[in-house]
Amino acid sequence: MTTHTEDVLSPLDTPRVSEPVAATSEATQQQVQRLAQLITKELRDKGGQPLFSLLGPNHESMQLPTDVLTLLQQLLAILAAGDAATVVPVHKELTTQQAANLLNVSRQYLVQLLDEGKIPFHRTGTHRRVYSKDVLEFRARRKAERRAQLDAMMQETQEAGGYPELG
Repeated sequence: MTTHTEDVLSPLDTPRVSEPVAATSEATQQQVQRLAQLITKELRDKGGQPLFSLLGPNHESMQLPTDVLTLLQQLLAILAAGDAATVVPVHKELTTQQAANLLNVSRQYLVQLLDEGKIPFHRTGTHRRVYSKDVLEFRARRKAERRAQLDAMMQETQEAGGYPELG
């Protein structure tokens, strides 16, 4: 397969942040669901080494690396559930509003988190900026803390005899 230099996209040519994308029609959503199921099954059954490839416009075939396939599977699962998805590079600098949107909180609450030191930030002039990786790390920590609290509450409930009125 010959590749001309003008055919190759440099990382600078690709969009750095996408607009949210969703499966807009029922037919598209059904196709996305089938693709998500297929990739999920192959990833599970092949022990993480499935053989998937893309077929280009000139019928050239290129195998997808497992990490790209895993990312594609996650994206398809989100779209199949009817949600929209946005691609954000981990080192992308975000405004406080963009970071608040990513966490699904108000901008004022995000600023409070920044001021409390819960999420690192820096200033560009007078404006606060955060890196998407820091926001995502905070979100993962918050999710893990909530899961641990829920597990502890469930354990306490079990030790106290549960809810006998529901039994």
